[in-house]
Amino acid sequence: METKLRFSTPNAKLKALAKRLGLKLKTFTLPSGFTCPGALECLSKANRETGKITDGPETEFRCFQASAEALYPSLRNMVWNNFNVLTSGTAKKMDDLQLASLIEESLPKFDILRVHVGGDFFSQKYFDAWLEVARRNPSRIFYAYTKSLKFWIQRLNEIPENFVLTASRGGTHDFLIDEFMLKEAVVVFSEEEAEEKGLEIDHDDWHAAYGKENFALLLHGTQPKGSVAGEALKKLRRAGKGGYPATEKKGDPRVLEEVAA
Repeated sequence: METKLRFSTPNAKLKALAKRLGLKLKTFTLPSGFTCPGALECLSKANRETGKITDGPETEFRCFQASAEALYPSLRNMVWNNFNVLTSGTAKKMDDLQLASLIEESLPKFDILRVHVGGDFFSQKYFDAWLEVARRNPSRIFYAYTKSLKFWIQRLNEIPENFVLTASRGGTHDFLIDEFMLKEAVVVFSEEEAEEKGLEIDHDDWHAAYGKENFALLLHGTQPKGSVAGEALKKLRRAGKGGYPATEKKGDPRVLEEVAA
């Protein structure tokens, strides 16, 4: 097992944001599903060894990153390495400040960092560690989608200005979004649905990293054949409106990080 965390270059979609801003963007990811305590409607997991994907009992649309992990052993190796580093025997003995130092030691050069393309904040200590990393790097922007809303609420008045959080609707604690008026992202199956909800669609993560208002994300990734989500995705792709291609170059797992809630 490696002792450092591994970060990735963004896909074409996030590169568009970096180009627009003239800034360097990096991403970080963990095993999808396995590290997502608040997942519900998008709960999917790729077996660490075989890549076989399993959807949760209430999954309405499959997690795109779990699908990517299912396809690429090298991506599975990377995300599980990251999780193993963060949960090793040594890391378990650390407090949040020490864990923050462990994360910080691995940080690449960047201006903007998306925390979790796949996976989520799996414990309060881990969530707190990322807040501390942001405090130590005030000139950099950190942002994340999360369904781990209980950890967020516990630190509601302690979030650094440079750590931008978006609640991802469709989890086990959606009631907290309404109770605490959290900024949220909603996955929609069509542009018409976004319009009906009065939400602007985020096409390059600008709303997630810098926006203050709620927004929508078009359905994306690989969906189960014959499912409602699968049929909706077909329509989006035929219209050239969604789907977000998973790779820029066939077989390159480094660019599998699509925008996902």
